[in-house]
Amino acid sequence: MMFERLSVPVTTLFRVVVGLIFAVHGAATVLGLFGGSRGTGEAVAAGTWPGWYAGVIQLVAGTLVVVGLGTRVAALLCSGSMAYAYFVVHQPDALAPVANGGESAALFCWSFFLIAVLGPGPYSLDALLTRRSRESVPALQPAA
Repeated sequence: MMFERLSVPVTTLFRVVVGLIFAVHGAATVLGLFGGSRGTGEAVAAGTWPGWYAGVIQLVAGTLVVVGLGTRVAALLCSGSMAYAYFVVHQPDALAPVANGGESAALFCWSFFLIAVLGPGPYSLDALLTRRSRESVPALQPAA
């Protein structure tokens, strides 16, 4: 019974933490923040395929997941980008994630897929905007 009460705050925390880690990775890649790309202190050159584009997806879509805006679409985009990273970058080296260095790509892929399926939850901008739009629509009056 206690765990049922915790499901909403825990899934919200999961969404925020996973999105934040992803967005920070994107900021490191695109902007050179937090030690930059792979700890070099530098950003990936703009337009470099696929690293720069992946970084932009990580930064923008990860931030959208954190705040819960367009959450399902953003999370699905994040999940797909990590599936691409796993199968194109890591999987050719070996089949198992532990052998090919793709553990984080696989975990992010499935984590964002879960977020896309579960949705943003009640503590999100999506939920706030939905509540406000419902409140602003006047109730239909029965015909006289």
